Amino acid sequence: MLTVEKIGGTSMSKFHHVLRNIVLVDRGTGYYNRIFVVSAYAGVTNLLLEHKKTGVPGIYEKFVKHEDYNQALEDLLVHLLEINTRFQDINLDLEAAETYIAKRIEQTRNYLDSMTDVLASGYVDKHNILLAARELLASVGEAHSAFNSANIISNHGLNVVCIDLSGFHDSRYFTIDRRIQHSLQGLDFSKTLAVVTGYTKGTEGIMREFDRGYSEVTFSKIAVEVGADEAVIHKEFHLSSADPHIVGVENAVPVCFTNYDVADQLADIGMEAIHPKASKPLEQAGISIRVKNTFEPEHPGTLISKDYVGHEAAIEIVAGTKKVVIVEVHDPLMVGEVGFDLNIMTVFASHQISYILKSTNANSISMVIWEKDLKETMIAELRSQYQRVTVKEVAVVCVIGSNIAKPGVLAKATHALAQNKVNINCVAQSLRQINMQFVIERESFQKAIVALNNALCVVRCRTSARDLISDAPAIFGDCPACPVPALQNRDERPWLSRCRRPARVVDGFR
Repeated sequence: MLTVEKIGGTSMSKFHHVLRNIVLVDRGTGYYNRIFVVSAYAGVTNLLLEHKKTGVPGIYEKFVKHEDYNQALEDLLVHLLEINTRFQDINLDLEAAETYIAKRIEQTRNYLDSMTDVLASGYVDKHNILLAARELLASVGEAHSAFNSANIISNHGLNVVCIDLSGFHDSRYFTIDRRIQHSLQGLDFSKTLAVVTGYTKGTEGIMREFDRGYSEVTFSKIAVEVGADEAVIHKEFHLSSADPHIVGVENAVPVCFTNYDVADQLADIGMEAIHPKASKPLEQAGISIRVKNTFEPEHPGTLISKDYVGHEAAIEIVAGTKKVVIVEVHDPLMVGEVGFDLNIMTVFASHQISYILKSTNANSISMVIWEKDLKETMIAELRSQYQRVTVKEVAVVCVIGSNIAKPGVLAKATHALAQNKVNINCVAQSLRQINMQFVIERESFQKAIVALNNALCVVRCRTSARDLISDAPAIFGDCPACPVPALQNRDERPWLSRCRRPARVVDGFR
């Protein structure tokens, strides 16, 4: 079984666990037939580019503004060397690691200096040079973590090859796909474990094309290229019923099984299950994704496949975001007018804005968009054409599942929100009934997530477990998906000895 496995940044920063729980685990067929695609250590890409969530600028911004990026690179090197020291006890060769990253930073500095000189000449397109600088900086973090990982694994006796897809010393004009193909050709994965950078250099520019989702795109393209049996993502949490940071780890129920349709819904609201441009090639190639918790290796994780539909109608995930605004166009002339909606969408398209949710009635159309995409020029254009245009900062919460086409699910969701005094400003659901979306006030966001998770996921998990006890092994195989955490009495879990989950996960609700 050949797997391509992506290691997230938080997991990389705790590589002791990655080594023990993932790399040095004999899957029954040895340690090989695995390709590890590694992210930079947690926070490193934020320092290189900008903070992913807060937008706090990094070295790239200093380069753009002609500030002292050299000192910032020195500070970065100190930080990366400090990261290296954390792995000395698991056999990282500190001298080799220091030599490698110091040289890489120095070469990066030289490239940036050259770009600065070219920009100063005034003879080139500034935009393309800045994009190249961004690509250059983005590659540093993954190159650092990939070298370290390969060095550590090699020092534990495995045959390892480190593949740096950043093409740092390669001037060949390869596309992303061609570079991946060229770098992997001739490797015998049955005898060699590959550690690959999450960044790939290509003529189209992976940052330009995919921005911060680039490591998942590399991961996806490699899996398709080698015809992987499964694509695995190792994260610090399970893919759960809700964000553990909001509802608490004890109330975040592992999803265990879902499909690509659900993954699309999550991606649409910015959830990090997998980048949508990474999931599509995998789905089309018939490769399932398994999302695993790095720190609970015996748990099989959540399998995302093409055709899975839940055994029973149930909400699998409650998710959402506060980083949205609602734009409502109201005009009495809309009633019965053919093409009215098309005219509004033409304005959106001309400003390169996509919506997350749209809801209509006779004379109003409401659209939820990302706050970062909101443009005053677009609003001004709409207001010049329609009677009233309202813009409001809101949050959106979604209840999502592969099989929620059941009477009462919407009623239960709205009841849970009402019980917790959460007002619904707008609601949307398509005929496929995969995703119910509720627009609410921002201050109610966390309260809404907790309420919906408790009412639709945690309570269902607990109350349905006893009813499913007799046929759970038949339904879920050796690892019952949802009912296991709910049961308090081990004697009532006859399949526990066969369950691949560790006891601490099985007893997660205690």
